[in-house]
Amino acid sequence: MDFEPSAVPTVGVEWELQLLDPITLDLVDGIMPLMEFFPRAERVKPEYIQSCVELTTRVCNNSAEAIADISGTLTKALQRCRELEMGLCGAGTHPFCRRLALITPLPRYKRIAADTGILSHTQITFSTHVHVGMNSGDEAMHAMSLLIPAVPVFIAMSANSPFWRGHETGHAAYRHRILAAAPNYGLPERFADWQQYSRFIGAAERCGMIETFKDIHWDIRPHPDFGTLELRAMDSVSNPKRLLALVAFARSLILRLANTSFAEAATLLPLDLPKWAEKQNRYRAAHSGLDAEFIINANGEHRLLRDLAADLIDFCRATAERYGETSGLALASELLTVKPDYQRQREVFGQTEHLPPVVKDLQHALLDGCADTEKITSIYRVAR
Repeated sequence: MDFEPSAVPTVGVEWELQLLDPITLDLVDGIMPLMEFFPRAERVKPEYIQSCVELTTRVCNNSAEAIADISGTLTKALQRCRELEMGLCGAGTHPFCRRLALITPLPRYKRIAADTGILSHTQITFSTHVHVGMNSGDEAMHAMSLLIPAVPVFIAMSANSPFWRGHETGHAAYRHRILAAAPNYGLPERFADWQQYSRFIGAAERCGMIETFKDIHWDIRPHPDFGTLELRAMDSVSNPKRLLALVAFARSLILRLANTSFAEAATLLPLDLPKWAEKQNRYRAAHSGLDAEFIINANGEHRLLRDLAADLIDFCRATAERYGETSGLALASELLTVKPDYQRQREVFGQTEHLPPVVKDLQHALLDGCADTEKITSIYRVAR
C-alpha cells in the first residue's frame, strides 16, 4: 500500500452536524433531500446515518483558512436546510432521540450495515476529524505512535455528548461508549514504519476483518490516498470558533511530534504506559472531561488532564508560529479556562429540566465564530 506524500503540511477538516426537525428538535432523516442541492458532494457530504451531514474543507494551508472555508459551507448548508424546513447543530450525540438510525443507501454503508446488523442502527454519533499532511508514511507512523497518549486530551477538550436517549449519562463524551461496541475502534496499534502498517492492512483484508483501510476506525489513522494523518477522536464541536481552536492545536501538535524524537516526547508524554493505563486514561477523559486524572506511569501516579493539555499547548507554540497557527493555538489555550461544551449542555438542562432547550441552545451556539455572522444569523432566524 503506497502512501501519497504531502509536499507541505496541509490541513483539512471534516465536521459532522445533526439534522433537526425545526418543531420537535429531534433528529430528522434529511440527508437525501439535502444532497439534491449539492449533487457533486465536494464540501457537503452524506455520512453513514441519514440524520447527519458532513461539512468538509478543501486542502488548506492553515487552520484559519480551513475554518473560513467550512464557515462559508455552513452558511450554504443552513440556507438549504431552511428551504427544507430543517435545522442544524453540532454535538457528539443528540440529547433525546430514541429511535434507530436510518442508514444512508450508499454501497459502502449498505455493506457495513449488512455486516454489523442492529449495531449499525444504534451508533447515532457525530464527530470532528482533522487531517494533517505528512511527507511520508514513515513520518505518519512516527507521529501516530507519539500522539497516542495525547488522545485523551483531545477527547476531553472536544467533549460534547453528556446526554443520550433522554438520559444524563454522567459522561462528558458519551459518544465513545456508544462506539465502543464497534469493531476496529479506539486507540490504534503502534507500528515501527509504513511497511509494518502495510503488512497489517494486507493481513486484515485477507482475513476479512476489513475491506479497505477506511474500515479502520481508530482514534488516529493514516489516510494514504490523501497523504495525511487523521485525528478522529473528537466529538462534533458546537461552533466554528471551538473548531478553529482544536484544529490549530491538533495540527500544531502533530507537526511538532512528527519532528520529535521518542526521547524528547517522553519528557512530556508517557510513551511506555501499559495498555490498561492507556485504556483507562481514554475512559477517564470521556467520563470526566478536563477534570479527569491522567495516569502517568505503571505505578498509578496521575496528574490533572487539564494541566497536561496546557503543557502540550506550550510544547507546540514554536511549531504553531512556524505554520501560521498562533491565533488558533491561543484559542485552544482559552478552552482550558472557559465553560466546556458538555458543561454548557448540563447547565441548560439544569435550568429548564427539559432537553429540547439543550438542542435549541446548541443551534444558537453553532453561530459563534462563523465567517459571516450577520448573514448566517438572518438565515437562522428564518429557519427557527
